[in-house]
Amino acid sequence: MHTILQAKRLIAFDLDGTLIDSVPDLAVGVQRALQEVGLAQPSEDQVRDWVGNGAQVLVERALSWALNAAPEAALQQNAYEAFMRHYGAAPNALTKLYPDASEALHALHEAGFVLALITNKPERFIAPILSHFGVLALFTSTVGGDSLAEKKPSPLPLLHVAHTLDIAPSASVMVGDSRHDIAAGKAAGFTTVALPYGYNHGDPIEQSHPDLIVASLRELVS
Repeated sequence: MHTILQAKRLIAFDLDGTLIDSVPDLAVGVQRALQEVGLAQPSEDQVRDWVGNGAQVLVERALSWALNAAPEAALQQNAYEAFMRHYGAAPNALTKLYPDASEALHALHEAGFVLALITNKPERFIAPILSHFGVLALFTSTVGGDSLAEKKPSPLPLLHVAHTLDIAPSASVMVGDSRHDIAAGKAAGFTTVALPYGYNHGDPIEQSHPDLIVASLRELVS
């Protein structure tokens, strides 16, 4: 195991951009939602830079791009409902588990670490996605972006998980791909580990100053 895991008990993972590449399916959901409300549809690459703050913000960013202005509340709600319907119909059609993710999760679980999933994705999608990839049973706790009053970059979801599992933040690690993961981890008192390949709004993850950057999750278990 990597030395950064010494004296640690809890390892919390982000989902989108950390364990899975979900942008292809998210992009299809956004495109179909905007088509349904009569607006231009963004490319997959554009959607990639909008992911990370939850479904509502993803839809708002897409609408703002299409309108070149902030969307009205009614349009935002209609487009959000359309997105949830279209994305929810097939959240795993094009989504892929990143290389080494399953191997690393199994190795950490077998080594006795408590694993948690803390994502800004709506809670209803967590179990179907993790089950699809055969890793749901490895997680002791899962928290979605709508599970609590606040989501990342707030430290609340991380502190909630640590408190629920009776594990000190100082014995906890947050693994993610975006500045929101690192900010939440730092604010919660977690050690922070970043991956450079995910979704960080086009910014280098180095700018968030995580405690460690690994090119692959394999580095945590080797």
